[in-house]
Amino acid sequence: MSYRHRERHVIEHMGWLRAAVLGANDGIVSTASLVMGVAAAHASPSAILVAGTAGLVAGAMSMAAGEYVSVHSQADSEKADRAREVEELANDKEGEHRELAAIYVGRGLDPQLARQVADQLMAHDALDAHSRDELGITETLKARPLQAASASAVSFAAGAALPILVVALAPAAGLLGWIFITALFFLAVLGGMAARIGGANVRIGAARITLWGALAMAITTAVGKLFGGAG
Repeated sequence: MSYRHRERHVIEHMGWLRAAVLGANDGIVSTASLVMGVAAAHASPSAILVAGTAGLVAGAMSMAAGEYVSVHSQADSEKADRAREVEELANDKEGEHRELAAIYVGRGLDPQLARQVADQLMAHDALDAHSRDELGITETLKARPLQAASASAVSFAAGAALPILVVALAPAAGLLGWIFITALFFLAVLGGMAARIGGANVRIGAARITLWGALAMAITTAVGKLFGGAG
């Protein structure tokens, strides 16, 4: 009876995880900063809500578009590299065999074994072997534009909804403080979760993301107070 050992690694989900964490982080930071800047300029609660909602929609669309274009460019590059590899395999199979064997020698195999491995892998699927070991393109890590775009848009909207909810529920008198404190809490939780999923230090992950978030909100609030007072 054969047994297939199956391990689960974080790297398998790194594409969508990266996009989701980045989207949620941007959603919280940009929207909280936006509504704090507007609130600091003495805008009405309804105007703050409108600004926050507009920021959510615009930010989610911008994240989706930017992620799609970026990852699609990567996918186009991968496609072009694979097409070039198909042509090289058709025109110089021996040369490609030597190239693949040299890669395995560089990884620690002796030359004879490296040639045998290259023989068997190329006999099984030459393009797959060269895509994986020469180009670094694997099924796990290959570019998926739609997946990355949707993860970014949804996560940004989810992150942006949190400070907007605070604006809707918090008392007007201490609104700036409520937004600032709750946004830092949301960012700390997000940073800690992302670090834990990625196998990194939770405290460092939480501290790093809250530090930059606090800086962004402080600067935006100062701008709002400056121009609000000038107006």
